[in-house]
Amino acid sequence: MDVVQTIASAAQLVSAMVTAVGALEQAAADTAEAPRRLQVLEDFVSDLEVLVQQAKQKHAHKMHGPQLERQFQSLSRLMDQLRANIIKARRALKKGKGKGLARVVWSSVVGDPLMKYIQLIRDDLNWWLELQKLTENVGKAIASTAKATPSLVRVKSEQGYPVSEKCGYVRDILERDDGHRVVLIVGLSGIGKSCLARQIASQPPGNFVDGAIEVTFGRWCSRAACNGSRSEYHKRLVRKISKLLVQIGSMTVNEDTSKDLEDVCCLLQTVLVGKSMLILLDDVWEQDIVDRFTKLYDNDCRYLVTTRDEAVYEIAEAEKVEISKDDIKKISKGILRYHSLLSAEELPTVADDLLDSCGHHPLTVAVLGKALRKETRMEKWEKAISNLSTYATCAPGPVSYVNEKEVETTLTIFGSFEFSLEAMPENSRRFFMVLAAISWEEPVPEACLESVWSALVQDSLFPIVVSKLVEGSLIIKLEYQSMYHMHDMVSLYLENKANDAAHTLLTDSFPEYAALVAPWLFIFGKETMKGPAEQKMRSFFSLLEFMEIEILLGSTTQALMACKSISEFEASRLGFSKLLGPRIAELISVHKLLSLLSPKLLQSSFSKETMQISPYLLKQQVLLIN
Repeated sequence: MDVVQTIASAAQLVSAMVTAVGALEQAAADTAEAPRRLQVLEDFVSDLEVLVQQAKQKHAHKMHGPQLERQFQSLSRLMDQLRANIIKARRALKKGKGKGLARVVWSSVVGDPLMKYIQLIRDDLNWWLELQKLTENVGKAIASTAKATPSLVRVKSEQGYPVSEKCGYVRDILERDDGHRVVLIVGLSGIGKSCLARQIASQPPGNFVDGAIEVTFGRWCSRAACNGSRSEYHKRLVRKISKLLVQIGSMTVNEDTSKDLEDVCCLLQTVLVGKSMLILLDDVWEQDIVDRFTKLYDNDCRYLVTTRDEAVYEIAEAEKVEISKDDIKKISKGILRYHSLLSAEELPTVADDLLDSCGHHPLTVAVLGKALRKETRMEKWEKAISNLSTYATCAPGPVSYVNEKEVETTLTIFGSFEFSLEAMPENSRRFFMVLAAISWEEPVPEACLESVWSALVQDSLFPIVVSKLVEGSLIIKLEYQSMYHMHDMVSLYLENKANDAAHTLLTDSFPEYAALVAPWLFIFGKETMKGPAEQKMRSFFSLLEFMEIEILLGSTTQALMACKSISEFEASRLGFSKLLGPRIAELISVHKLLSLLSPKLLQSSFSKETMQISPYLLKQQVLLIN
């Protein structure tokens, strides 16, 4: 019985008491019937007390909730008042048992005491019932108002990014009634486009009464990343738009499996009718993404778009705002102070030289600032300047999709990563390098990173190791979630290290650790990782390595449960089902492995269509094992 049912049951009992009070009132003059009616009322109070005690025991872990506590307190007060008045009514009944003239005289002098207490009991019961109705009606009124009130969605700004002049400039554009619907923020990678956009969206101009919302697309949601496959590109675009709909509250995560691109765009059109919202489209790589949003009608929404892709620059109906080197020069020292934890007075005099050597690039400044945290010695800063130049020269060249204009900047950024890693403990560096096996297009569960870390068989604790990478700005921990993200430039730095990471995790590690990490790489790894991960899992089944298979199945359950959406879960489930299904009957017949297959794994990994063992055979194997 939940709390709502408890209160409803209590209300039914109290309503029955009101009826019992009426019967007691009619029987008040009958000295033989009145005590029996009073006892019925007392029994009701006892039943109510039992009900309350049972509910308190059942919901003891929730008694910290103020509303729940108040409901139980009101019931307790009601029972105390009822008991006191019933006792008084019983005494009055005894005093009024005189016969004939004596009874008439007594009633004329003091009135009818029993009727007075009956009225008090009735008033207490009616008061409590009215209170419950009032509470319910107020709750319904508030819920109705809340339902009719549009959600005010907000975007979180990033810490350590000072407010620049460009912030006020973009806000002015968005506040103008005659401005373009699309404002493009353009600039080099890592120059602060997303930081600026989030800064604005975290406190949107007042004309956006429905708030602001953000959806990040990234290179993952581009035709190039899909190898030109139109269907794959549309599927990824559906996932991104569905995320936006989930944030608005117009779709649940369970709904994203059956809809195609036209479905979600149609739903988005319906949802945004009449809305006035600032929509941040972050890291857009395809022009048609922006076009799909600008085609939505009957709304007062505006679109703040960040991009580094020149093809997106060509959108005609857009106001373009470029973040230049002069812009970042004005805020770079503020970024350095924030991340180095040094005041303007504490910064060494060579701080300006350091900023010049890294081109005042915000991401590079943040990484170097964290590497030099609380460091005031001049020689350490001079060494950082020298090392940055060396590391930038020796850094691996960027991959093909980097714009030629960005090559020099990218090498400097990579050099700052090398410098940051050099200052870290060996175990943190090694852990960072194997993260190249993971796909960072979307946030990754902490459990996945912990499995990867376990495969390295290190002595240090995972929270300590991962915190070093977070402190160094190499990975980002999402607030209030056990998820991690990575800046696209950091991911780009790791791009050509994926094969080495796969070799370390799946080949060089002990078999039991490879079994632990393989399912995670199968779901959350880069596309190039899925093949080696599948091959490794197949090898354990082929060799019937039962200890590794036990670890593998347990890890598979955890990895499936960590999927962020139904579509991702379904795709992963089908993959595991094809891989494991044909071997389940054989495994059950040769080993007591069935006890290792948790119901959750069987339910999540297999369906009627993919299960390669009949229910009858499964039952027979269970009987044989037992």
